[in-house]
Amino acid sequence: MIQVKDLVKSYDGHLAVDHLSFSIEQGKVLGFLGPNGAGKSTVMNIITGYISATEGTVTVDGHDIFEEPEAAKKAIGYLPEIPPVYPDMTVNEYLRFVAELKGVRHADIANQIKDVENLTKTRDVDGRLIKHLSKGYRQRVGLAQALIGNPKALILDEPTVGLDPQQIIEMRQLIKNLNKDHTIMISSHILSEISAICDEVVIINKGRLVVEDSPENLAQRMEKQEMVHLTVKGLASKAESTIAEVEKVESVEIENEKDGFTNLTAYCGTNDAREDIFYACANAGLPIFDMHVSTRSLEDIFIELTGKDSNKKKRRIVRRGEDIAKAAADAENQAADETAPESGDAAGEAVSGKEEE
Repeated sequence: MIQVKDLVKSYDGHLAVDHLSFSIEQGKVLGFLGPNGAGKSTVMNIITGYISATEGTVTVDGHDIFEEPEAAKKAIGYLPEIPPVYPDMTVNEYLRFVAELKGVRHADIANQIKDVENLTKTRDVDGRLIKHLSKGYRQRVGLAQALIGNPKALILDEPTVGLDPQQIIEMRQLIKNLNKDHTIMISSHILSEISAICDEVVIINKGRLVVEDSPENLAQRMEKQEMVHLTVKGLASKAESTIAEVEKVESVEIENEKDGFTNLTAYCGTNDAREDIFYACANAGLPIFDMHVSTRSLEDIFIELTGKDSNKKKRRIVRRGEDIAKAAADAENQAADETAPESGDAAGEAVSGKEEE
């Protein structure tokens, strides 16, 4: 239904979108995620024909958005992050205005307005001025205008932003009901929200594709990393070497060492390594003062995939069987490499503000 291939958008040499490719099948709901400034709104504006691309192609219902813009746009209903409503119009007046802009036959306008109002539950505010509506109702009216003309594809940019919890639940349910007759692309930076309503997830960062997968597979990725957090009495070097040798432990991360105590995290994949860690520490003379387990949240995965923890202090990680001194040296070398300036960085930063989410 929607195909994006090798899409590039450049501003004065800065790549806001960098050779991005993905597709959305008919009747599917795709979640489009990324941190602020990742390029989400730029991509959606290109797909809907609001701005041009530097390179690449976008087809909607078989029509190239650049070669056949009128035919492609007829297949698209677009809800920007800020609904494009006129506050001094009533809901009915505004939807009638939109229907006329979209070229809906005059004889069909009244029925279309009635249908979209019933679908978005705005029928009861049909005669009210939009400026007197709540944020939730204005979002619904914005969605109603996207539905006018019965487009095959809906592009929704942050449709739940600014809504209260009850309004978010209602909007999610409304979007779920729409995928029976529409292909939907919905953007957000909240991974848990997207996983509740989407069939597929695309995550981008700095204009590049990071992952394209189903929410279920992302959830499995989360479940595959069990973390055992410990506070032991003893030197960090002894604690990490002891726990790193436990068969079920994949890696060990030292958090800190203070007053004779070491705080660390053992990464164990799907394994429950607590009993083995307990006996290993007991045999090594390392009393355990605290031990608890956690798993990565969906937000943790999002941060990992988009690199938003890059400003955190680098910590040494030792994997089972690895030489501790070598690991420390490698970590120091890696930190030095990552802080070294690269050619072109200053120029890239100078224009990075040109793209806004």
